[in-house]
Amino acid sequence: MPDRNCYYAGPVTDHFDGTRFLNPSGEPETDRSFGDILRWRRTAPSTQWPKSVPVTPTVPKDRVEGLRVTMVGHATMLIQIGGLNVLTDPVWSDRASPVQFAGPKRVTAPGVRIEDLPPIDAILLSHNHYDHLDVATLKVLHDRHKPLIVTPLGNDRIILRHIPTARVSAGDWGDAFAIAPGVQAHIVPALHWSSRGMGDRRMALWGGFMLRAGERLVYFAGDTGYGTGTIFRRLREAFGAPDVALLPIGAYDPRWFMAAQHTDPEEAIQIMLDLGARAAVGMHWGTFKLTDEPREDPAQRLRAGLAERGIDPAAFVPLLPGEWANFD
Repeated sequence: MPDRNCYYAGPVTDHFDGTRFLNPSGEPETDRSFGDILRWRRTAPSTQWPKSVPVTPTVPKDRVEGLRVTMVGHATMLIQIGGLNVLTDPVWSDRASPVQFAGPKRVTAPGVRIEDLPPIDAILLSHNHYDHLDVATLKVLHDRHKPLIVTPLGNDRIILRHIPTARVSAGDWGDAFAIAPGVQAHIVPALHWSSRGMGDRRMALWGGFMLRAGERLVYFAGDTGYGTGTIFRRLREAFGAPDVALLPIGAYDPRWFMAAQHTDPEEAIQIMLDLGARAAVGMHWGTFKLTDEPREDPAQRLRAGLAERGIDPAAFVPLLPGEWANFD
């Protein structure tokens, strides 16, 4: 593997060794060997997803004074908070791939047509995998809205390579950026990894976000494993209980391969409890077939897990594309 970081140069820290970023100390290792990948592919079940699932797109309001979350699909959500419009990991492309003739193809159309978006003030971009950082989508959003993009270290280099005039603020875990008066986006740890190709593994940082607007607090996890759970308990200590947590519930099978990097529904419930979140939205499921579980499995397991713990199912909802929920 190359010894020179192609995205970022900075001092060594407890999660950057001078070339590659690391997950917090004491958490499971996310790197997988080529042999691991072959083992997964060799033993993967022939789980079939539908080629397409009907979606009725919604047209959001231009501004919402309270707190509303609208599901676009996968990890793309529109957060409307205190009159501000924020997108998470925007992907409107047909495939989560460096090319549009191969790779995971979306089975749900976007729940909001890109031309029907309200004015977008900011984008929270968690990491550089193709199902989260989609250059084609970012170009359209930049041309139409000129949003501020907040992202972990190194991802700014990727964005600016393709969109030289983009407004990008890149930071480390613990950094915060003002995206409007009284509104801050805090970059926080996640248990994951990064790459865009064969030679850049872990050369750009990954993370989640705490979005604080006045008295309201929204947590967007990005992609993450659960690990020891320490990072989520520390977030509760540092920020308090979120009004809503946007948590990944899909792309988790097989567990021996995926557990360190993707939560399953039961772990997502535990994150909600660790955070003390008043409500949660399940995302990162049902749009792109990335792993082995059946398409409906994440939502079904989420509902079963909530019932087993005696938690009101309305407290943690797996929104479908085009659906939205208020959290006031």
